[in-house]
Amino acid sequence: MRKAKDRIRQWLIVLFICAFAILAYACANIASPNGGPYDEQPPKFVSSTPIPNATNYKGKKVQILFDELIQLDNPSENVIITPPQHELPVIKTSGKKIEVELLDTLKDDMTYTIDFTNSIADNNEKNILENYTFAFSTGNVIDSMEISGYLLNAEDLEPMPNISIGLHSNLADSAFRKEAFDRTSKTNDKGHFTVRNIKPGTYRIYALNDLNRDYKFDQPGEDIAFLDSLVIPSCYPDIRQDTIWKDTLTIDTIKSVAFTHFYPDDIVLRLFKEKFEKQYMTRPERLERYSFILHFNAPVDTVPAPIPLNFTPGTTGWFLPQLSHDKKNITFWIKDSLIYKQDTLRMAITYPKSDSLNLLRPQTDTIQTILKRKPKEKKKKKDEPEIVFLDMNLNASGEIDLYDTISISFNEPVIGLRKESFKLEQLVDSTAHLVDFKFSQDSLDILKYHILRKWKYGESYQLSVDSAAITGIYGHWNNSLSSKFSIKSEDSYGHLYINIIGLDTVPAFVELLDSKDEAVRKSHVKKGGALFMDLKPDKYYARIILDKNGNGEWDTGNYEEKRQPEEVFYSPKYYSVMQNFQVEETWNISGTPLTKQKPMDITKNKPKEQTKKKRDYREEGRAKKSSSANSGLGGFSL
Repeated sequence: MRKAKDRIRQWLIVLFICAFAILAYACANIASPNGGPYDEQPPKFVSSTPIPNATNYKGKKVQILFDELIQLDNPSENVIITPPQHELPVIKTSGKKIEVELLDTLKDDMTYTIDFTNSIADNNEKNILENYTFAFSTGNVIDSMEISGYLLNAEDLEPMPNISIGLHSNLADSAFRKEAFDRTSKTNDKGHFTVRNIKPGTYRIYALNDLNRDYKFDQPGEDIAFLDSLVIPSCYPDIRQDTIWKDTLTIDTIKSVAFTHFYPDDIVLRLFKEKFEKQYMTRPERLERYSFILHFNAPVDTVPAPIPLNFTPGTTGWFLPQLSHDKKNITFWIKDSLIYKQDTLRMAITYPKSDSLNLLRPQTDTIQTILKRKPKEKKKKKDEPEIVFLDMNLNASGEIDLYDTISISFNEPVIGLRKESFKLEQLVDSTAHLVDFKFSQDSLDILKYHILRKWKYGESYQLSVDSAAITGIYGHWNNSLSSKFSIKSEDSYGHLYINIIGLDTVPAFVELLDSKDEAVRKSHVKKGGALFMDLKPDKYYARIILDKNGNGEWDTGNYEEKRQPEEVFYSPKYYSVMQNFQVEETWNISGTPLTKQKPMDITKNKPKEQTKKKRDYREEGRAKKSSSANSGLGGFSL
């Protein structure tokens, strides 16, 4: 009996071991295979019809085969065919193949280039085949010259992506306006361009933000750039050093590689838009009973006088005009109560309007303004009479900067406002002393007034206005106002002086910029330098404008007058200003190439980063082992 029990126990142990082995084998096979390394290589060219750089090709279709499945990103925008095509070509992909069909009639003895830019990528890992081009010729020769360079925005040196670059062999100025480009390309995300397969000769080069895609500068709103000098493509044999790395820190070998150097390869074009805006009037508004607003598309030089059509003013001065700071909006404050009580006002407005030739001509429009009524508010109890005060906003409270101007603004025009309505007192040891100041109305805004005084470090003041001292044109008066403020101490500021090297006698001014590339202070260059006193402690960037006409602002260019936009240079470094410190710096404005001057921190059009997928095999192995172990434990029970 005992032998039988021992035999049964042995059989159970054998069965247990066999079951465990089978289960372990099954669990091991559940885990997915490693799969090998990621594909980190872009698609490779296999064959094409015609062959690359074929001559005497008369067909209109080009087929290109690659070694893997591919995709094409937005071909209508990213694939550039030169010479430019009037009819859009048909571009499609199928599996590993790209087919391009040209619909225009092919020109004789012409080299055609299909520039795919960075639009080709493999279908799975999205590895991009960068700057791939395909060329063929309808004649006996393939034109092979190239030129390259960068396109920057003229005002702020931003690299300008996706802008057409074109060449004209016709050197007449009119060619840019009347003829399509001979050869064309587009800038990439870094503003860089390369025009390929150029015939030897002499050319003019242009940049064009081609709004209507006709490869001609025929719309005033199109951004353009042009080079004053002619471009003559050339090439010569050259040698470059190619470094092969073992890893990110160790150099394997350095090879000397022969190549053809195409020149010029350092062209810099500065993109600008000519000073032009079509002038017309948009829909008027009447948001408040006491006023109506006229909106214009471009700044107005003179304020038009409305001519009443459905009402008769009691006096000639029935309105007060208020021009906005950009001069595109005019608010008309209605002084006559018989007029502003009407819900609908019809008037005739005569103003300069752009015609079909973009010339300003007098235009008379009939407008109608209708008051937009607001929902009625619940009435207050009779024992709580509502007093509507004249709104008065003061921009001085707490600590203010030494260079600040005190401003008071109202919500409606006021009657006969004088400086005597305000009381400015200097506070010294808790004692108030009346002090004098200058008082003026803003040159553009009739609702704003300024209190001017030469402030000194650490001073304290109190500005006050008695109740009912100021009356608006609609009978509202002010509530009393009192505000204390102080001027920051001297040690709250830092000072910066920049020595400017490389500047001719042209008038110039330097702008200090914040982290958003916006100007916060301006100083004219005097005796070879720019001084900035009383700066808030911060990090500043700088640009200099060569102000040829001396008007204190950057001016754009004009193609008809062959006038380039005023030159701008950026300091490639930033300036740290600290409290109670005086900093002196030296800046050579041409010491860094123009394309590398603007700091990346304040560059808005940053280049796209092309990152390839990398596989961490160790982590991958650990994850798979963990997954296998968990699956085994979860599926086995005793």
